[in-house]
This record gives sequence, C-alpha cells and structure tokens, in this order.
Amino acid sequence: MRINPSILSADFANMTAELAKVEAADMIHVDVMDSHFVPNITFGLPVVQNWRKVSKTGFDVHLMISDPDTWAPRYAENSEMVTFHIESASDPQRIIHKIKDLGKKVGIAVKPNTPLEPYKDLVHQLDQVLVMTVEPGFGGQKFMHEVLPKIRYARELIDQENPNCFLQVDGGINLDTISLASEAGADTFVAGSAVFGADSPEQAIHQLRAAANR
Repeated sequence: MRINPSILSADFANMTAELAKVEAADMIHVDVMDSHFVPNITFGLPVVQNWRKVSKTGFDVHLMISDPDTWAPRYAENSEMVTFHIESASDPQRIIHKIKDLGKKVGIAVKPNTPLEPYKDLVHQLDQVLVMTVEPGFGGQKFMHEVLPKIRYARELIDQENPNCFLQVDGGINLDTISLASEAGADTFVAGSAVFGADSPEQAIHQLRAAANR
C-alpha cells in the first residue's frame, strides 16, 4: 500500500521543511491545475522544477490541465511519474510513448463520472490508473462513495491486463475512507489534509498505510 501525500495541502511558503516532513511517503503527489480544465489554479513547471531540487522523495505529478499533449513530457523531465487526464488528451497514445521514451512512468486519470471502459486498451501500457474520488479542482472535498464500483472495475481490469500497474485514488482520503478504497482494490492513495494537517505528517503516513493494509 502506497501513500502519496498531496502537496496541495502543504505550506507553500516553507516547502523545503514541508517536503522533509513526508519523507516516509512513497511519492509526493503534485497537483498541477491551470484554471481551464478545472476551476482552480495552482503552480506551473518552474515551481515544480525548484521543489524537485529540494525533495528527497520522487514526484507523482497529476496534470489537471487542458493541454497535456504539450506539457506532460516537460513535467516528466522533472518527475518520476506523470498522470494526465484522459478527458483533456487529444492523443493519449502519443503522450504515453513520449513519457516512456524519457524513461519515466505514466498514468491516466479519470473524473468520477468518466467511464473507464473506452480506455481499457491503454491499461497494458500504463504504470498507473488514477480514479478520482472527488471532482478535481480543490482539496478538502468529501470522498464520493458512488465511485467505489468504478474502483472495483479498475482493479479487475488491471489484474487482467497489467498487474504491475498501480491503482490510485485521489480525493477525501483519510483514516475512515482509506479502508473503503483499499477494499475496493486501490493500492495507492493520495492524502492531503490527512497528512499535512496532522501534528506529525510522518506518523499520519504510517497510520494511513496501516489502515489500508488492514
């Protein structure tokens, strides 16, 4: 069970210290939003490049942007994993190949109401499938229980097509909801306020991982 804290809940004014608090994480989840694909804006490539220099933990970049075809390979140059939204990609195959050619891992993300079935032929090429458990755009939202059947379907699909692929969930993950997502088949969990909002982010990571394993 992998815990990837979302940097969206960190203190942006003190990122070196914030990143040091979560070195027990498997990766750092970096939410990039452009105010077009989602109604919020976070930070761009230069900021991610600078944060990457001071992080001992690898970056799992989640692109919530309208043009991943252009930007996904550039973010891949500064991270270990890039996940792009299938809804905004004009040529998913080309993005996948470009990121793979850079020697980096690649994933696709789907919104809560986006079906996975039309994209099942991509799974054998992927390192990660991200099922959003909230509408993308803002942190601190409540976990959408109605997405659980999609997580179960994704688990079945991955087991059939590519057992080495991670199944990530993002949105509303805490000690109460992580067990639901884990039981449905997820193995990688994005947690923001549940980690960075804790008195001890490191302890929170261990507690979340233990809850997922249970």
